[in-house]
Amino acid sequence: GGAAGTRALNAALKERLNPGPGRFGGFDPGDRVVHTPAPGRVLPGRVVTADADGLHLSCAGETVVVPRDRVEGSVRHGWALTAHQALGGRWPAVVVVLPGDAVQALSRPWIYTAFGRAARHLSVVHGVDQALPRAVAETPAKPRTTRLPTLLAPQIPTTD
Repeated sequence: GGAAGTRALNAALKERLNPGPGRFGGFDPGDRVVHTPAPGRVLPGRVVTADADGLHLSCAGETVVVPRDRVEGSVRHGWALTAHQALGGRWPAVVVVLPGDAVQALSRPWIYTAFGRAARHLSVVHGVDQALPRAVAETPAKPRTTRLPTLLAPQIPTTD
């Protein structure tokens, strides 16, 4: 969020890298996008075309058609990604932007995840003063709450 958030960055990058009228729900052929077909699943891609069937994307070499009624809720511009959207992907170069309002979200695991997306080059733009080195050195991760240990625990049959 905010002036340095992914929405603002993507708007500026669209204007600079692929300006156009946004003929289909704000998208034009050539736009980089991220498609979220299901919660927790993010597919980076590129807009190929649009027609009555929907928005046609190329995601990892596969053609994906997002129906018109699902475009607004499942497709966003993708030149700039959140760390969550980038999870699991790696790029040759990554710029991590940490505006001043990001201080509360910084933790060692988050930083590891965000910085680990870069394969060869990492640039860090930050306005968080000493919060970044402090998060790396001191801030423990918040305890996770999950049902996974319970689901994976061996089931002991009960005898009556």
